[in-house]
Amino acid sequence: MPEVRTRFAPSPTGFLHIGGLRTALYEFLWARKNNGKFILRIEDTDVKRTVPGSLENIVQTLKDFRLNFDEGPILQSQRLDIYFKHAQELIDKGHAYHCFCAPERLDQLRKQQQENKQPPKYDKHCLKLSKDETEAKLRANEPHVIRMNVPAGQRISFADVIHGQISVSSDDLDDQVLLKSDGFPTYHLAATVDDHLMGITHVIRGEEWVPSAPKHILLYSFFGWPLPQFVHLPLLLSKTRKKLSKREGDVAVKDFLEQGYLPEALLNFVALLGWNPKTEQEIFNLRELTEEFSLDKLNKAGAVFDPEKLDWLNGVYIRSLKVEDLFARISPYLIRAGFELEKYPKEFLLRILLLEQARLKKLSEIGERVKYFFSDPAYDPEMLRWKKVDNRQLSESLEIAKKIIINCQFPISKEEIQNAFFAEIGDKDKGAILWPLRVALTGLEASPGPFEIMDAFAVLPNGKEIILKRLNTAIEKLFQS
Repeated sequence: MPEVRTRFAPSPTGFLHIGGLRTALYEFLWARKNNGKFILRIEDTDVKRTVPGSLENIVQTLKDFRLNFDEGPILQSQRLDIYFKHAQELIDKGHAYHCFCAPERLDQLRKQQQENKQPPKYDKHCLKLSKDETEAKLRANEPHVIRMNVPAGQRISFADVIHGQISVSSDDLDDQVLLKSDGFPTYHLAATVDDHLMGITHVIRGEEWVPSAPKHILLYSFFGWPLPQFVHLPLLLSKTRKKLSKREGDVAVKDFLEQGYLPEALLNFVALLGWNPKTEQEIFNLRELTEEFSLDKLNKAGAVFDPEKLDWLNGVYIRSLKVEDLFARISPYLIRAGFELEKYPKEFLLRILLLEQARLKKLSEIGERVKYFFSDPAYDPEMLRWKKVDNRQLSESLEIAKKIIINCQFPISKEEIQNAFFAEIGDKDKGAILWPLRVALTGLEASPGPFEIMDAFAVLPNGKEIILKRLNTAIEKLFQS
C-alpha cells in the first residue's frame, strides 16, 4: 500500500479564501488520518496574476490553523525546466505540437465557431505543418505555444471519489495549451507533472476542475503514468443556493480572522461545508476531525455557507475560553476601539469580559458592547422610562438608587450591592428602580444587569464616583427633557 500523499496547490493570486481553506483542511485530514504526507505547492506560473504578499499569506494562514505541511512550499516557477522537458517528450511522442497561430487568427476562429453555434476549439491548423516548416519557424524565433494533441473518437473515463464514474468524448475536448509563449506551463501540464513526480495519491480539489480532468487523464496516459484518486469537492453556495459571492462569505480567511472569528471555530465550520460526520456531533477540534474524517462522508451536493451558523459556532467557542485566554485574544479589539487598557486594573477588564463572554458572537463586537465602561454613555432620556411612569417618579427611583450607593462601602461585591438594593426596595416594583438604574449606567436598551455592571465598576478606585456621576447625569437629563 503506497504512502498517502496529498497536496494543497493554491495560486498566489490573492489572499487565501474559505474555499481554499476547506480544500487544504480536507487534504491535511486525509494525509494525517492515513499517516501520510501533506505537501504545499504554490502554482505561480501565471505571472501576470500573481499578487505580492499572497504566498506569505497562504503559508501564515495554514500555520494559524495548525495545518502544518510536511514538504514545501514548492514553487512551480522554479521548476520550468521540468515542464519544458515533459512538453518536449509529448512532442516527440506525437502527443503535442507547436502552434504559431497569432491571437488575431484565434479570435477570428472563435468568432466563426460562435456564429455557427459550434463549441470553441482549436482547429489543429499548426498540426498540419511539416517538420521542416515547424523547425524553420522555431529557428526564426516565431512566437509559439505547445498544444496537446487530443486524439479523436475516444472515450475518456475516470472514477471520482465523490461523483463516481465520469466519461466524456475526446471529440469534446480542445487541444489545450500546455506551454505558453513565455515558457511557463499552464495548470494542466504543471499540475499533472508535479502530481506524478511528487507521488500524489489523492488529488483533492474543487468541482470546477471536473471539466478539465479528462485532459489530465489524457496526459497521464500519454506519459504512461498511473492515475491518482480524484476527489472533486462540491461548490460553496449561498443560502439562496447560488455560487458564493464576496458579500455572502466568499472573502479571504484573513478577513474572517480580523472580524474576530476564532481559528478553531472557523476550521470547525469549514470542515462541515461538504463533510457529514453522520452523527449529531457538531463541535470538533482538529484531533477529532482527523479521527472522524473520511472521503466517503463527503457530500456530492453543494455546501451552503450559513453566516448565522458560523456566528453560533463561534459563540460556542468563545464561551468555552478561559477568561485569561479570551482577554489575550480580544485585547487587540479593545485597543482598536480606542480603550487605553494600561490605565485600568486587569481585574476590571476581566470582569467586563466575563459579563460579555456569553453574549459575543465574534470578538470584533466587544468595543461597541463595552464602551460604556470606558466613557460616559450618551442616550435619549426616554430610554430611562419604565412602563408609563412620569419623570418625577423616574427621578425618585434614581434618587433611591443613588442613596443606596452612597450608603454602600466600596469595594463591594455583587451580592452585597444586590442585598442592599433589595433591602431598600422591599415590596416596591423592582423594575421601576432597576431599569432606569441600568440605563443610567450603560445608555443601552440591552446590556448585562445593573448589579453585574456595578460589580465591575467596584474594582476601580473611583468606581463609586463613576456610578454616582452617571445617576446624577440621568436625573439632570430628566429635568432637561
